[in-house]
Amino acid sequence: MKWAETRLSRRNFLKLGLFGLGSLAMRPWKVWGDLVREWPDAERLGRVCVGKVNVRKKPSVEADSVGELYEDAVVIWLREVIGEAPLGRQSRRWVETPDGFVYAPSLQPVKYQPNQPLTELPVTSIGRGMWVEVTIPHTQIFLENRSPASPWLKYTIEYNTVPRLYYSQILWVDDVRANSQGQILYRVNERFGSYGDVFWAAAEAFRPLKPEELEPIHPEVENKRIVVDVTPTRQILTCYEGRSEVYACLISSGAIWNAAGEVVEAWRTPIGAHPIWRKSVSIHMSGGQTGTGYDLPGVAWTTLFTGEGVAIHSTFWHNDFGTPRSRGCINCAPEDAHFIFRWTLPVVPYDPGDIQVGMPGGTIVDVIEK
Repeated sequence: MKWAETRLSRRNFLKLGLFGLGSLAMRPWKVWGDLVREWPDAERLGRVCVGKVNVRKKPSVEADSVGELYEDAVVIWLREVIGEAPLGRQSRRWVETPDGFVYAPSLQPVKYQPNQPLTELPVTSIGRGMWVEVTIPHTQIFLENRSPASPWLKYTIEYNTVPRLYYSQILWVDDVRANSQGQILYRVNERFGSYGDVFWAAAEAFRPLKPEELEPIHPEVENKRIVVDVTPTRQILTCYEGRSEVYACLISSGAIWNAAGEVVEAWRTPIGAHPIWRKSVSIHMSGGQTGTGYDLPGVAWTTLFTGEGVAIHSTFWHNDFGTPRSRGCINCAPEDAHFIFRWTLPVVPYDPGDIQVGMPGGTIVDVIEK
């Protein structure tokens, strides 16, 4: 299929990726075209966020396949339609593309919106830097430190795949440089939860966040409450001001069964009323054990409401909202997580982009199951 991506070999990845700062300054990279691709010219796109999908003639797994797409391929998203749910799945949503239908939970909704790079960074309490959001389907990153520290990056190298950041991820930029061709590069890292990895990437891929994007919504309202219904057939988060519903969205709560169909109590989202105690514009999330664990950089709009790290947060690795599938957290679409982040208490300042509060905490998150 025309959207399939070419992957670097392990040898070439190591050759390109494991450079120190001195090598970075001398390397004549051709960044535009290697690090930022040209995508199909369409308002809405979809990125394959699973290993492989089939493109079907009709929105059904029983329909004839017209081709296969692999992870990170990008398609034109014409519209979403209701079709047949695959065996064992809940969602009936499919995406129509110019060449056929793809099961919607396997496509991350993305856009291609390159940016004008900045050559000067604002000054913050810890020096120069700014929050940025990825606004293209994905962008390749190059490691500054000589050895990868985080599990996801070690896994990427081990399996000979290209390390990338994805649409809607938020990270911190603290340096700017130009390569020998005049291409502007940002030094990208994580302020909270980082294992210590630092990257360089094409600046065109990142949109600087504005301070007003963190301004609170309805800050004058005192009686705010979130109700999350984790019933497997509901999966709805609702924001209330008093008795008035002001916002609602589909979510993915903690998974009930593992891949073998076994009940996993440890993955359930904890029932009960929990006060928000920490919020981060972006945080590195990891947990679990080998084979069933997770390690996710740049998780945006994170609102933590239990001491064990359960949070409401943006999600870039699936589009299966309405189905329980997390490891306890409340997965949301980026725009939903952003609203919740701004609407709830405590209020988070742009600098530093993170806040923790003691008891009684902030807005109550009431997790229920009917």
